Amino acid sequence: MSCFERAQRRHLLTLLLALCVFPAGAFAQAPPADLDAWVTRAMTTFDVPGIAVAIVKDGTVVHAKGYGVRRLGDPAPVDDRTLFGIASNTKAFTAAAIGMLVDEGKVAWDDPVGKHLPGFSMADPYASREITVRDTLSHRSGLGLGAGDLLFWPDTDVSRDQVVAAARSIPPASSFRSRYAYNNLMFVVAGQVIASATGKSWDDVIRERIFVPLGMNDSRISNVGLTPADNVASPHSRGWRLEGRLKPIQATRDDTWAAAAGIKSNLQDMTRWMRVQLARGRIDETRQLFSPRVSDDMWQVTTPLRVSDPPGPLAATKANFAGYGLGWNLRDYRGRKIVSHTGGLTGMVTLVMLVPSEGLGIVVLTNQEEGGAFSAIGYHILDAYLGAPTTDWIAAYRQVRDDQLKKARDEEQKQAAARNRASRPSLSLDGYAGNYADAWYGGASLATESGRLVLRLSRTPAAVADLEHWQYDTFKAVFRDDTIPDALVTFALDETGKVDTMKLVPTSDLADFSFDYQDLLFGPVRPRK
Repeated sequence: MSCFERAQRRHLLTLLLALCVFPAGAFAQAPPADLDAWVTRAMTTFDVPGIAVAIVKDGTVVHAKGYGVRRLGDPAPVDDRTLFGIASNTKAFTAAAIGMLVDEGKVAWDDPVGKHLPGFSMADPYASREITVRDTLSHRSGLGLGAGDLLFWPDTDVSRDQVVAAARSIPPASSFRSRYAYNNLMFVVAGQVIASATGKSWDDVIRERIFVPLGMNDSRISNVGLTPADNVASPHSRGWRLEGRLKPIQATRDDTWAAAAGIKSNLQDMTRWMRVQLARGRIDETRQLFSPRVSDDMWQVTTPLRVSDPPGPLAATKANFAGYGLGWNLRDYRGRKIVSHTGGLTGMVTLVMLVPSEGLGIVVLTNQEEGGAFSAIGYHILDAYLGAPTTDWIAAYRQVRDDQLKKARDEEQKQAAARNRASRPSLSLDGYAGNYADAWYGGASLATESGRLVLRLSRTPAAVADLEHWQYDTFKAVFRDDTIPDALVTFALDETGKVDTMKLVPTSDLADFSFDYQDLLFGPVRPRK
């Protein structure tokens, strides 16, 4: 044996010994060296009180750390066990739960929804007959962006069954399966399909079939019972127009739409979730949460999305393809497939990013409403692991945020300048007062109080607005809860001069799409003769 051959053999033995001593994942790549400083800068730039960041690489958690505080005015720090509302990152849990039922033969992706929820219907008879379980998970039902969200957000007194029943009264915004429109209501329907197929509530299925086997021991479905004294992040807001003083606000319950946005979790538990996702459902050597085939189904494009140019500072994020799978957003970045989702509640936004080809998972949880913070952190980590050129994502996302705010406020000023201030309403204030009803939402009332009209949306206790005359028969509704966007309320009169309809639209593009005022069409509730 030559010296060269002996050297090769020694090198091979050394490698084999290393593999025996260090288990798989022991050589996982470390997080970016400047990550702590980067997160701190993002928190300062976007005024976020607390952030939690975790990274999974090749099956190993290489970073899990909290930054800042859970609640302004309280020194309690964010750590890896601080609970945050993960909001729409819940959708992947709902899709996975259905996938498990697909594995068991209890549900098929292409089962008609009516097979599991007899009597389910939509305003479009064709959609009522054809809509499948797959459709409920992929935003192609024909309902508009956020249609029906006012049934459950902000918190209402509406039950899940009532949400499902209301679907028949919401007019479609497009033909069935013709285009993508993000919709939470359909995930409530999917959650009820799970309940029907299992005989258990969606909540119990998620706890028993996902949380328990994965060891997600801290995760929970609702905020009910949690207090600021618990290790839980408080949501923070500066009002819907993003211009007030940042303050802690009351967390929403999120019970009714739990299957769309209800899970509360932390870094310890979300890293377990990302690991099983990246392992295509494999928990360990003997247990599988869902099959690789179900993983493929969830990560295949079901609903294509148009690829458009991002704002200039974000040009490097432009995708070659984009779509929605089942509970997941799908796109590419620097030649890799990205499986991701974001989540937003009032005062709290989150991000999960997976790069299957790299065995990489990133989760960012925040207790403020600034999406620029989690995006800047997520892309910084992504670039480090992909060996991409350094980009100042914090500056980029701040510029985009500032540009969007300026554009929205410029539009508001144009709207105000075009207003006919000399016009007068057709009726006295008492002529508009009364009880109103919308086919899918329910009731609303208008009453004169201290010389002005006050609007109350009956299913939503927080939705109380003072009306001021805008022009003609249009009034501006300013909600007393400053996290609820203002609306323009327009009345149409019938041939007798009485109110026939009342319509609402947001006053600004800064309004979250879940305030789907435009889908409401109220009519007066006439006394029976």
